[in-house]
Amino acid sequence: MYQLWEALKAAKNYRWVELSHSMNNDSPYWAGIPEGTVELAKMCFDWGNPMLECLIQTFKFPGQFGTHIDFPGHFIKGREFSEKYDVHDLIFPLCVIDVTEKVKENPRYAVTVEDIQNYEQTYGDIPDGALVALRTDWYKNWPDMDALSGTGEDGSENFPGWSMEALKYIYEVRNAAANGHETLDTDSSAVAEKAGDLICERYVLDQGKLQVELLKNLDQVSPAGAVIIVAYPRIEGATGLPARVWAITE
Repeated sequence: MYQLWEALKAAKNYRWVELSHSMNNDSPYWAGIPEGTVELAKMCFDWGNPMLECLIQTFKFPGQFGTHIDFPGHFIKGREFSEKYDVHDLIFPLCVIDVTEKVKENPRYAVTVEDIQNYEQTYGDIPDGALVALRTDWYKNWPDMDALSGTGEDGSENFPGWSMEALKYIYEVRNAAANGHETLDTDSSAVAEKAGDLICERYVLDQGKLQVELLKNLDQVSPAGAVIIVAYPRIEGATGLPARVWAITE
């Protein structure tokens, strides 16, 4: 009897939930990225080639495309890129903070320390090394870029996200390893607008922490007790990379 094989059989009795968006050439990305940056599945070796009967494609995309992981060097000069992290750094206990009702009332809502402490009163303290994900159900706006940005009639952006106080709580009071969210940015639009910068994202990456953006299906995951796995191509020198992310949940 092989213990890991038996453990895998047991794990498959839990629910496995896809947390990453499917992407194609029409998938949205940040407006600051130049046009023509995305070119997926372009055929460079086609059927009928006398060398070998097969298909080969090329893929062109920005690191921050679709569901993706950000590394500290994305915002902080001289900090870590993708090669810093190994497989042990990419599996986490998952804590899901649900603020969906507050977001219905205020689409610019920023999660508070009180929201997180209320979660802990129900589910227990955030464990060391956790990925703390913010559930807003904003993923349901994918792939409409205007809806993801919450674009108002005046051109303003209106979407929920993190507050600095909440992030400091999960990282400095609790020893979280990463945070995640369903939106394009870490900061709620209200926080970013007031600061004139993505101060929350800058803080996370300056702490040497990781974050995963544009998650989906957090409404299908238990608030506590699940495990999340983040996988991405092993490319050196990347500030961020599209990721395949899934949870194993009770």
